[in-house]
Amino acid sequence: MESTQTLPVLNAEELRVLGVLMEKSKTTPEYYPMTVNGITAACNQKTSRKPVVQYDEQTVVLTLDVLKRKGLISTATGGSSRSIKYKHNFAIVFPVTPQEVAILCLLMLRGPQTPGELNTNSGRLFEFESLEEVQSVLERLADAEQPYILQLPRKAGQKEMRYIHLLSGTPDLSQDEAVEEHYSKPASEIESRLAKVEQELAEMKEAFDKLMKELMG
Repeated sequence: MESTQTLPVLNAEELRVLGVLMEKSKTTPEYYPMTVNGITAACNQKTSRKPVVQYDEQTVVLTLDVLKRKGLISTATGGSSRSIKYKHNFAIVFPVTPQEVAILCLLMLRGPQTPGELNTNSGRLFEFESLEEVQSVLERLADAEQPYILQLPRKAGQKEMRYIHLLSGTPDLSQDEAVEEHYSKPASEIESRLAKVEQELAEMKEAFDKLMKELMG
């Protein structure tokens, strides 16, 4: 699994969209490549996602454009359909096997997991023969010349080790909670603060309009 291609550093939206394309190429091949509408719905699924998000189509379109410029996805015409459809190029850009794609996809869409959780959740992506096979794939991904995943320190009282992907860069392992946040927060801190400010401004405007009506009345 040698590659001269450097791993990308993806944000939460890019991870979710790319992960969705990787997932649906295996679980629902009849609807793959995917339309923007299909990708948006899959990003916002309530199951098999951590965190659960609520992206609009504009967010998805902008994210697809970024991923396309990074060479991680491409467009395809869907037969007689005139809608633009998208497919991922991850297994073309990087020398990974179907087993490895399945593991990476699960880590991208669900966050840090143990080998047992990955084995349980992998069903429709790839049928692993045993937990030992999952562990073997994890070791290959972690021990590659350019590692794709990282083993987290075991939590107190936890039997199995957890693994994380490295497609968002290398997290700070000194604080386990920070690692969880690094891989699960739906948007950046700046975006969250901006949303809060916008909400406060909207509330102030509503209060001001109400006051003006009372004064004018």
